Amino acid sequence: MKKRYLFTVLPTNDLGLLTRSLPVAKALQQQGHAVVFSHPAKAPRKLITDAGFGNILPVHPLYEIGFNGLHWKDVLSWKLIKSIPYRVAPASSEIWDMDHAFAITGLLNANFIKAQCEVYMKVMRAAAPDVVVDFWNPFACIAARRLGIPLITINQGDALPGSKGFIWWKEKPNGVPSVVPAINKVLRSYGMEEIERVEEITSGDLSLVTGMPETDPLPGSHHHYIGPLLWQDVRVSKPAWLENMPDDKPLIWLYTSNPSYSGRSKIFDSDKMLQPCFDALANEDYYVVVTTGHHALPKSVSVPSNFMQLPYVPGLLMAERSDLLIHHGGYGSCQTSLYSGTPSLIFPTFSERESNARRMKALGAAEFVLPEEYDAANIRAKVKQVIHSPSYNVAATTHGKNLKSFGGISKAVELIEKFAICDESWPEFR
Repeated sequence: MKKRYLFTVLPTNDLGLLTRSLPVAKALQQQGHAVVFSHPAKAPRKLITDAGFGNILPVHPLYEIGFNGLHWKDVLSWKLIKSIPYRVAPASSEIWDMDHAFAITGLLNANFIKAQCEVYMKVMRAAAPDVVVDFWNPFACIAARRLGIPLITINQGDALPGSKGFIWWKEKPNGVPSVVPAINKVLRSYGMEEIERVEEITSGDLSLVTGMPETDPLPGSHHHYIGPLLWQDVRVSKPAWLENMPDDKPLIWLYTSNPSYSGRSKIFDSDKMLQPCFDALANEDYYVVVTTGHHALPKSVSVPSNFMQLPYVPGLLMAERSDLLIHHGGYGSCQTSLYSGTPSLIFPTFSERESNARRMKALGAAEFVLPEEYDAANIRAKVKQVIHSPSYNVAATTHGKNLKSFGGISKAVELIEKFAICDESWPEFR
């Protein structure tokens, strides 16, 4: 029985969550199901279109300002004024968990949350899906439950109940801002059951966990590990320049994702890692390819002569050919490293990425450099250490095989189809 799926993703202007969702969407489409996305941001919209999917835009003045470059005066309305997230938690170098991250990004405001939920309910009414498949978008999760649409969530372990948060190696202090009261105010207004922890929102009727217990430790059995979800368009062949890249010296892929989100807080931005890496690797005996996922490099940096700058590369092909991945610690980048058996040097820009980096180091597949250690000599030494120590490559390859054993895309599709078709069996997934 063919079904119609709506894929929703946390509405940020980067590609990490898109590279998880697209392979699942493509596999479902190849099985004959109808799949449509909903994402407002520019870079994800391009990737969705390039992959051949429809995209029902969630429409709201805040998205017009944030992603389409309109000035607030151009979209001034009561709808905008009422939904402005005027309360935000102070930016911090330590973001303890998803609750704290949401507090920094505006979810302390019930009106803001409800406005976004209403946007996604409108999308869902237009899409008329049999099932919503969500990737870390709390507004879409609330909207699906409000409308009674079956919800599947696909997330890393940090997004689910039982997670110890992003800074699991420390004790969480008292007084960390929480968005739970604001979310509960919205839930009460809809006549829905309140929550105790924000992770309950992104737990679906079926909860799939990317990764494996070593990368995403969770207690209990109310979830299913599915291993790696990584996107590479099969229509894209290996670029000629990569095919012809000489092998007389190591190839390093330096990837930052979005260098700057242009928001009030800079803690999520990756541009801070660029200049130290450029200083460390300029004129060194490496080939270096730098990409930003369809984002512009900051004007303040100049690319060294031994670097090749590109807006986007096919990730798996690039990773498999590389001797080292340098990245910001995004979850997708870490999975790409293991999947390709290529070690990483990670520059985690905030706590969720530091969590990923620490787990990669614990596997023996990576080293990481914290912002206070951004020194060209230190970075240069770390690069040489990882490239010239075979143990990192062995660890990445070994754990990559374990990661793949969980089934990846095929396992995700198997569980999604079983859930969607066997309506009476939904409780067995909970």
